[in-house]
Amino acid sequence: MDELNDFADPATDATSSHDVIDFAGPRAEPDSPVKPIIVVSNRIPGKRPAAGGLAVALKKVLGERQGFWFGWSGGFSEDYTDEAQFSTIDGLRIGGLDLPEKDYHGYYEGFANSVLWPAFHHRLDLIKIAEEDYDAYCRVNEAFAKALINEASPEHTIWVHDYHLIPLGRELRRLGAKNRIGFFLHIPFPGPEIFSAVPHSADLLSALAAYDLVGLQAQRDVEKLKTQFESATLPSVSDQTQAPPEFLPHSVDAFPIGTDPQAFRQLVGRPRAMRSEEQMVASLAGRALILGIDRLDYSKGLPERIAAYDKLLEKFPKWRRRVHMLQIAPSSRDTIEQYRDISEALDLACGRLMGRFAEPDWAPINYVKRAYPQTALAGLYRAAHVALVTPLRDGMNLVAHEFLACQDPEDPGVLVLSRFAGAAELFAEALLVNPHNIEETADALDQALAMSLKERKARWVACMEMVERHDVDHWAGDFLGRLADVPPWDAKMGKVQSGDKAD
Repeated sequence: MDELNDFADPATDATSSHDVIDFAGPRAEPDSPVKPIIVVSNRIPGKRPAAGGLAVALKKVLGERQGFWFGWSGGFSEDYTDEAQFSTIDGLRIGGLDLPEKDYHGYYEGFANSVLWPAFHHRLDLIKIAEEDYDAYCRVNEAFAKALINEASPEHTIWVHDYHLIPLGRELRRLGAKNRIGFFLHIPFPGPEIFSAVPHSADLLSALAAYDLVGLQAQRDVEKLKTQFESATLPSVSDQTQAPPEFLPHSVDAFPIGTDPQAFRQLVGRPRAMRSEEQMVASLAGRALILGIDRLDYSKGLPERIAAYDKLLEKFPKWRRRVHMLQIAPSSRDTIEQYRDISEALDLACGRLMGRFAEPDWAPINYVKRAYPQTALAGLYRAAHVALVTPLRDGMNLVAHEFLACQDPEDPGVLVLSRFAGAAELFAEALLVNPHNIEETADALDQALAMSLKERKARWVACMEMVERHDVDHWAGDFLGRLADVPPWDAKMGKVQSGDKAD
């Protein structure tokens, strides 16, 4: 998983927004000792109930604390305003801000998704640089900060999410906010060579230093960001003194996000999930199902995945007519050229494979561009013999978690997982592959399809221990607990400006 799902920009592994996983927590009493919270993301929840995963988890956090969710309203205005529009959705207070349309496109389609997204996923060749896009990116973050500061009290903890809003913490500090402010990046963080190629990378690093706590998906990302901080000279947020980067942010650490395994176990028992599983099994006619579920994005390694399946059928003819692959990949960001290109590339790859191996009574692959409800996906997870989760680069990838949570403990499937997904740090017992190495992935598919029940069970049990340990509640609680423990911002700034060493 890379980004807020369901209601947000769909840069996530989730493919549905129509089913509700009901695990909302109790609302906090007014005298609760837990500090109120503001969750900030590019997009806010809509009136449609949120699906499972991160959206529901953050709603649960808000349900347990007094606070609200804040972000872009989805609407446009002629000019900026400091006044957010508030409504109540599912019992939660939601604040949205309209944005000028031109600036929104420069901020979102421009700098966020034509510079930061490709760079952070190691695709410098896809970056499109326009100076006016960075200006729009900064103006939108400044506007969010001005509207937010009008609604935030000193008691609020502020939790900012993802690459769209890197400068937001600094803008809030410039407006005088002394709140505890945390930032979580849902996508990977790049190494120094790539980060230095991002326009205004030093300014972005300085903006990250305004947060009390920066969370990333994987330890490898933490090391990359720490390397950047250690080698940089950053101005303080007040621009009045040079602050050694070890002072700010107070902490950088990995907080691997997960899902709610109990909720997914409940999903597979619902009638719609059971129908989905039964229909899929019936259509397979005894064949093994290889399943891929992804948002259509160049970071997901979809053409490479189809090539690996092609190689499996070529190298291991015994699997012809004995397997079927289902790849679900809903379109997203169709207005961005690179996304249209990846869609065309995948169409061609699937067409070539069908032309090469299909028989009148056997289709080796079914490629679907539609989103499916979460309950239907749970049934497909349950029916799958192999989940093929092979992004070229990913922050976490919740499909891996969801697949494992939906398996039958007595007859589990096998997870084939990219080494370059954050989930690879958790699931050592999956079959880990280099998705660029087509033959290696094909060999892993052969191993997964032929694996004994005893080995499948052992690998699944080991992976499920990590799914349970790193569920979404643990992720949110761990991050907010760490954020609550950091010293107040003005105390840290006092140490920095006096020259004392930080704790």
